[in-house]
Amino acid sequence: MDKPERVVLTNMCMIWNGTKVLVEDKKSKWACGIVFPGGHVEEHEPILDSVIREMKEETGLTIENPQMCGIKEWINEDGSRYIVFLFKTNTFSGELTSSDEGRVFWAEKDEVLKMNWIWNMDGILRIMDENDRAELFLDTADDWKPILK
Repeated sequence: MDKPERVVLTNMCMIWNGTKVLVEDKKSKWACGIVFPGGHVEEHEPILDSVIREMKEETGLTIENPQMCGIKEWINEDGSRYIVFLFKTNTFSGELTSSDEGRVFWAEKDEVLKMNWIWNMDGILRIMDENDRAELFLDTADDWKPILK
């Protein structure tokens, strides 16, 4: 019998309002730079519930109707798979509030890639915005080459 694959599950969400998107200036040991808000899926937590919870925790906003639009994934050095479920929504309420994860703010969507964005944000934005790809796989066997599928 094959051994089950070890997996780390996370999420990320592009919240948009007209031509603007909500971004986070992330400051962590894993990533520094502009990214869409998101975080880890807790044990036994439904994926959809996790993105709603993370948006509330990191932005102060309550989102509705998040639509899954793709995934970003790679294989860690320890052999585990790291999966980021990518969502988007334009339905939200509440007051924008930053967290200790980083400062959140509205930015023009066409300006995001001109900022100090995290590695592979261009592929993430393409999946979320253009709907022509569903997966960003980082090929660790080929020097972390990004592959859009």
